[in-house]
Amino acid sequence: MVAPGPGACVSVLVTGAGGYVGSLLVERLAKASNAGCVHALDVRPIESVRRIAGVEYVTADVCGPETAAAIRDAKPDAVVHLAAVVDPPPGMARETLHCIEVLGTQSVLDACAAAGVGRIVVTSSGAAYGYHPDNPPLITEDWPLRGNREFAYADHKRQVEELLARVRTTHPQLAQFVFRVCTVIGAKTDNQITALFEKPRLIAIRGAASPFSFVWDGDVVECLVQAIASDRPGIYNLAGDGAMTVQEIGERLRKPCLEIPAWLLQAALALLHPLQISRYGPEQVDFLRYRPVLDNTRLRNEFGFAPRYSSREAFEQWALAHGAA
Repeated sequence: MVAPGPGACVSVLVTGAGGYVGSLLVERLAKASNAGCVHALDVRPIESVRRIAGVEYVTADVCGPETAAAIRDAKPDAVVHLAAVVDPPPGMARETLHCIEVLGTQSVLDACAAAGVGRIVVTSSGAAYGYHPDNPPLITEDWPLRGNREFAYADHKRQVEELLARVRTTHPQLAQFVFRVCTVIGAKTDNQITALFEKPRLIAIRGAASPFSFVWDGDVVECLVQAIASDRPGIYNLAGDGAMTVQEIGERLRKPCLEIPAWLLQAALALLHPLQISRYGPEQVDFLRYRPVLDNTRLRNEFGFAPRYSSREAFEQWALAHGAA
């Protein structure tokens, strides 16, 4: 693989460009000194007030032929594939999620290979490792991917990585930069994870640390920008140093932690979820209890990127923005 030379203009196509990270990345790329054409693809039309001068916006379903056509027509130097559903709306079918996250990725990979794209940057997730009691305290990239089938996002990220592994064999000319990202957080983050922290009291599983590994959204963007011009393809954990337990988060937010036995919480969710009183089922207990903490040594030493903020410092950015003095 030949990386773009210093100062070279690079044409980039971004899928999921209207999402949280995608919109930050497009804005950053548009301001880059060596910015070539930036193609921003999303299934949702981008309102005119959010559009950035010089960016080519395309409304395209990642599962549909229009995305493949956009890649074929643009022939970008790099594709950054961000299209996924981190926080699905109530009622979204598992089949729809699978189409977007797995079949959509397959479509993008096929289109890149057919168009002769030189590199693809993909955001995978630490969830691909799964939520298991035998996960080590720090997970490296060599740990097996065991994304739980009961969690659609974890299961689909595991399947996406299986696709990527096959394409590395069938299309070795397509350089892959795969980032297994932990929980992204920043001043404007608003998702199902931060919703847990906004409640009057936090829920903790008795006897479990329930560690949260965070990475600042600005660090994610800068890492993706570096990958677009890097000559070091590979698989990397993208996470800030360290982690925070639920108790430490509660202490920082000055909120009490309600520690509940795992069996009791599972029983309660098993009762409340079918009644639509809770959006979460009993499987959510393992999601809280066995959270993977990612080792970023390879990211630092081999890829050459050091996150600016640790997990605790990234969380602090969110806490200050949300009024936690």
